[in-house]
Amino acid sequence: MMKLRLKWIVIAAAVVALGAGGFHTWQTRKQQKQLIDAQQASQKDRSSVQLAATDVLAVQTLLLSQGLPISGQTKAVNAAFVKARVAGELQDLQVREGDFVQAGQIIARVDSTEYAARARQAQQQAQAAKAQVEIAQRSFDNNRALVDQGFISKTGLDASASNLAAAQASFSAAQSGAEVLQKAVEDTVLRAPIAGQVAQRLAQNGERVAVDGRVVEIVDVRRLELEATVAVAEAMQVRVGQSAQLSFEGAAHSVAARVVRINPSATPGSRAVMVYLAITGNEALRQGLYAQGLLATGSVSALALPLSAVRTDKPVPYVQMLEGDRVRHVPVVMGTRGEVNQQTMVEVSGLVAGAQVLIGGVGPMLADTVVNLTAGAK
Repeated sequence: MMKLRLKWIVIAAAVVALGAGGFHTWQTRKQQKQLIDAQQASQKDRSSVQLAATDVLAVQTLLLSQGLPISGQTKAVNAAFVKARVAGELQDLQVREGDFVQAGQIIARVDSTEYAARARQAQQQAQAAKAQVEIAQRSFDNNRALVDQGFISKTGLDASASNLAAAQASFSAAQSGAEVLQKAVEDTVLRAPIAGQVAQRLAQNGERVAVDGRVVEIVDVRRLELEATVAVAEAMQVRVGQSAQLSFEGAAHSVAARVVRINPSATPGSRAVMVYLAITGNEALRQGLYAQGLLATGSVSALALPLSAVRTDKPVPYVQMLEGDRVRHVPVVMGTRGEVNQQTMVEVSGLVAGAQVLIGGVGPMLADTVVNLTAGAK
């Protein structure tokens, strides 16, 4: 009996010891967790991000310019090729790419030796034909006098009239031939049809050029157009007179343009419509440059932010809004996009006017991050 009682006393003591040890362990872990949480909270309160006042912008109602994206190449309104009108050896070609020329200026010549000789031959043939006309005219006059006197019959006079008509026809034909060859001599001189700059030199002195062979290309860059293709569905929004802002590679500023013509036919295959925009006031541009921009088709008033301020690294778009001195992630719904001062803006729902939002250049920040704003520029 004594042994049984001692056994139960030992078991009870073991249970009490185990219970005390477990409670002590739990209490220790709880204290450690509280200490860690306190340290993290203290560290979180002490850590903050320094931002400039320019890193924050206010949500406001803006007038968004809506439009269609367009792109294409520039083309001179006035451009022409100087072509050879007669075949022959090219001579006296002095202009090169970039040279300025005036309308009517002599660009080059084609060897005129052969054409001048043919023109002289045709002129001499015309003179011979004229002499035959004079002879036929005198014969006709004489025969008419003889008919009046009754010395010859009227049949003889009719023969003289026919000879005179034939001689006159031959003279007219010879004159026309001489004029054609004289025109060929004049065509050996190649002149600039328009004023502008030489864009291409397509032949060299001493080469034999064919009829309609291209010698130089002249373009007038004072008047340029952008040839842009627009989808048929979007072409219904395009009107003559609408404005656009175009960007060129290497250009520091955008260039204004205006729709001046719309092609009435769609391009076969692509089913796109060609739109022509006049570009004025920028002599630094050249033909053949690639440009892209936005054609303004209307405007809408909406609560908007720069598109770069809306972050999309989560399933739902959001903005980093500054509430007090902490950052909050606020989901938004994006709507209409437009241009304001050449910056892409987007309509947003889920914010109120005046809300402070971090700009896109700040980068991603954790929610509840403490922010200190400074007045200095970024």
